[in-house]
Amino acid sequence: MEITSLQNPRVKQWAQLLEKKTRDKEHKYIIEGIHLVQEALISGASVECIVYSLEQGMPAEIEKLTASHLDVEWIGVTSAIIAKCSSTETPQPVFAVVHKQSSDMGALMERENALVVVVDGVQDPGNLGTIIRSADAVLADAVILGKGTVDLYNPKTIRATMGSMFHLPILEGNLNELLPAAKQGGARIVSTSLQAEHTCYAYDFRPSTWLLVGNEGKGVSAEAEAYVDDRIIIPMPGRAESLNVAMATSVLLYEALRQRRFT
Repeated sequence: MEITSLQNPRVKQWAQLLEKKTRDKEHKYIIEGIHLVQEALISGASVECIVYSLEQGMPAEIEKLTASHLDVEWIGVTSAIIAKCSSTETPQPVFAVVHKQSSDMGALMERENALVVVVDGVQDPGNLGTIIRSADAVLADAVILGKGTVDLYNPKTIRATMGSMFHLPILEGNLNELLPAAKQGGARIVSTSLQAEHTCYAYDFRPSTWLLVGNEGKGVSAEAEAYVDDRIIIPMPGRAESLNVAMATSVLLYEALRQRRFT
């Protein structure tokens, strides 16, 4: 199929997905570039259609996946259409429309010794993307996004995940309901604090652990803080004042990985 008119209804629909309200209403979003489209296809994401530049042709890396994804619509368009539907100044020659994933919160609650990252109000897309990549890297069971956290489907967040968003469950939920439910199921809610007595290296991450991380400036909200069981500190013998939230989360996740797999 080919589309060449900027006024085509499909093109208008795609362009509107750059806005959060349309993404929320349609339960769809756009991913841009060869790497992300590849990852979505290989990971079995629910891809509705792949849109590529007629001038540049279908990228070879994606073309070789067509045979195993016959349910996906492939649409050739002009570079003007790609530019209209892109969030970047220099658009890549391919994008895809993907249905939002749905994950089972109940199954996560029942998982033994789960390692979960709970994100409470992180605002920077780059930070959220890095947290998701680190969670993917250490085989965490899920990432949960609380209210006030930057939209997962914001184009900048999507780019920052580098495809990791397709590799593990990422759920959105009300932390005032989820954190007490997790505690009831035996999970420990853990957060960092400068007043903590224990370092992250003295803490046992092997049982079910929900790691609560907060906003870049204000930290964890007072409501979420009320559910914290254990507070730990990342030692910083150097002169740096602090680590950013993505870096701190990565340090804690890798300590959890070390204890769970390399002791």
